[in-house]
Amino acid sequence: MAKVSKNYQEAVKAFDRNALYEPAEALAIVKKVAKAKFDETVEVAIKLGIDTRHADQQIRGAVVLPNGTGKTRSVLVFAKGEKAKEAEAAGADYVGAEDMIAKIEQGWFDFEVVVATPDMMGMVGKLGRVLGPKGLMPNPKTGTVTLDVTKAIKEIKAGKIEYRADKSGIIHALIGKVSFTEQQLAENYKTLAEVLYKSKPAAAKGQYVRSATVSSTMGPGVRINPVKAL
Repeated sequence: MAKVSKNYQEAVKAFDRNALYEPAEALAIVKKVAKAKFDETVEVAIKLGIDTRHADQQIRGAVVLPNGTGKTRSVLVFAKGEKAKEAEAAGADYVGAEDMIAKIEQGWFDFEVVVATPDMMGMVGKLGRVLGPKGLMPNPKTGTVTLDVTKAIKEIKAGKIEYRADKSGIIHALIGKVSFTEQQLAENYKTLAEVLYKSKPAAAKGQYVRSATVSSTMGPGVRINPVKAL
């Protein structure tokens, strides 16, 4: 059995783990019980009543959080010519084409998000086996395959996150840092929740939100009332 830290044990005693809280209350608790010596990430896990085996019930997309994520992510852009120059001007950390593909094939992964112009996807597609498992493959649904590279880069730098329901129908997403104010976390959570609500598949049956939990990196999960989650 894994050893539970003293901070975690104290955090668990600070609230009722069986209670269902309003989103704002749950986030306040997460902030209160976070005791790590670093600025922990605040994450949410929302289980939806969907069957991801069916194409019409798969949920995937991206959203720009109003208060950012508390982290600036490095961006690699696959582009040529004027679009490459545009990407550099917009603040991309890395820009290239065949040269970047060769580096990745040799094991280079010093980037966190990949953006590509549509004309580059035939080339980038060859990296599917290495980018796919890492969640780095550009996709039109998340706005990372686009001609508007300036917009894509600026949104990512501003706090754009991607979300995708896993096989169990659970959405895992980060919504900020413990150092954020309760209002900032609540606004970020609300923005994500509204997007998920609008993404409800017509084919989804029964209760849409089955459970929802928020937590910090090292802290215990705080349950949110599913009726109030979205």
